[in-house]
Amino acid sequence: MLTMNPRNRRRTIAVVASAFAAIMLTVTAIAGCSDGETQREGDTLSSPLTPAPELKGASAWLNTTKPLTLDDLRGQVVLLDFWTYCCINCLHVLPDLKYLEHKYRDEPFVVVGIHSGKFDEEKDAGNIRQAILRHNIDHPVAVDNDYEIWNAFGVQAWPTIILIDPQGRIAGAVTGEGHRDTLDRTIRRLLKQHRKMGTLAEPMRFRTERTSFESAFLEFPGKLLADAAGQRLFISDTNHHRIVVADLDGLVQLVIGDGSAGFTDGEFETAQFHQPQGLALSPDRQTLFVADTENHAVRTVDLVNGVVSTLAGTGKLNYDRNPKGPARSTGLNSPWDLSLVEGRLYLAMAGAHELWVIDLQSAQLSLFAGTGREAGFDGPNRRATFAQPSGLTSDGKHLYVADSEISSIRTVELGPTGRTTTLAGSGGLFKFGDTDGVGKAARFQHPLGVAIDGTNLYVADTFNHRIRRVDVRTGQVTTWLGPDLMDVESGSQITLDEPGGLSIAGGTLYIADTNNHRIVAVDLSSKVARVVNVRLAPRHETNLKKPAGDEP
Repeated sequence: MLTMNPRNRRRTIAVVASAFAAIMLTVTAIAGCSDGETQREGDTLSSPLTPAPELKGASAWLNTTKPLTLDDLRGQVVLLDFWTYCCINCLHVLPDLKYLEHKYRDEPFVVVGIHSGKFDEEKDAGNIRQAILRHNIDHPVAVDNDYEIWNAFGVQAWPTIILIDPQGRIAGAVTGEGHRDTLDRTIRRLLKQHRKMGTLAEPMRFRTERTSFESAFLEFPGKLLADAAGQRLFISDTNHHRIVVADLDGLVQLVIGDGSAGFTDGEFETAQFHQPQGLALSPDRQTLFVADTENHAVRTVDLVNGVVSTLAGTGKLNYDRNPKGPARSTGLNSPWDLSLVEGRLYLAMAGAHELWVIDLQSAQLSLFAGTGREAGFDGPNRRATFAQPSGLTSDGKHLYVADSEISSIRTVELGPTGRTTTLAGSGGLFKFGDTDGVGKAARFQHPLGVAIDGTNLYVADTFNHRIRRVDVRTGQVTTWLGPDLMDVESGSQITLDEPGGLSIAGGTLYIADTNNHRIVAVDLSSKVARVVNVRLAPRHETNLKKPAGDEP
């Protein structure tokens, strides 16, 4: 859970703040509490029924044709979700909201997202629209850039959920994640109560942003991996829930997964993923490892026999901060990226704010670095802290980590006595920007991807739409590519939009240009750029192809 920096928060109206404090369910309201710790069987939210403030101050509304008012919502049970799209805890709430929206789809129940952005990038309505599409959000969202609605309700942290009854009164609130059952019981109670009172209206329907969205062959690709020896490009086609394997010119060789969200092992055509992200390749290049992020799992792809299996995770989110045991039966928490070093697969566990490791020989999983606290403190690996680590790469002796919520790049020494240090960036949750410099004087904005080439570390500075380069010896940060490039093949301009993943092969940097639904390749020497035309062959070949370049 992220708490608003007091220096960035406007003065809250005292009456509303005290009312909010009075309605909070007494729970441990921090991310990382399990359902059993945050909820008791039979709990519902209840409060002195305080009139809700009006939903005023939004600069835009999305997934609806007009701004919503409390009068519009009269007769509905309303769930307000205060969120920001960078926040992993906010993303963990979304499946609960989808569950509730589906369960009560024929009832007068409305979810309204209140997007009060943390980063500068998150205050642009176009960017928020992209996030809504990327995370398949169907309910109305208010763009609350100036925290007007946030302050009116006395909110202090992301995520916060507030329920409003059909008569426009606050019925209860929780902060953090893991409250689905409590919310469900409260919604059911309110619907039953107000049905008896005769105060319910007809269910409401809204026009979503997805209605006018045209999907490309790729949709929000998050990560990628370039294999120079095999002349292959592995792409996490994240919002199509599949892995695409192409040659380095973009001609598709394999499609792994049936394209629908699910958690199913088996042959490539029937296997299912759910918004996969990071990728790693075995030394013999015959096994691909996939961070299956929304399944909270790591999947194994046998590229020779055409079979997907599960290496780690149960398919359910787990809040354990000190895992140790068989990988297959241990729950994960939003694994976002992977790095394989000498038989050990390292996981950027974004939801746990830690790095985990799987010994591939024994299939045992354990904590490698971090305490679970969301912060940016350096020190011995097990005592250091991270904040939503989302990108990994290695030079064989260190892991380099894109630590997104503190907008920093961390160096993690491998080995039992290793230390974690901040290579570049502020190390602070609310200290971000777009500034070159040395070490902690440099500023990034929510970086998600890293790739190493000798002593040069390339960084997908995601919310700045740039590629930065860091000298790992000195910590010197320079802007290597701005957001605007020139396509050498077409002569047209290439503008990066929230690039999320990087990989290097054959002197070329490959970029997952996430919000543009494409892959961009840039020559490391000349900086000549091109858009990789990812496309199917005229007649799609069988998935059971031996990886190229395996001959002795």
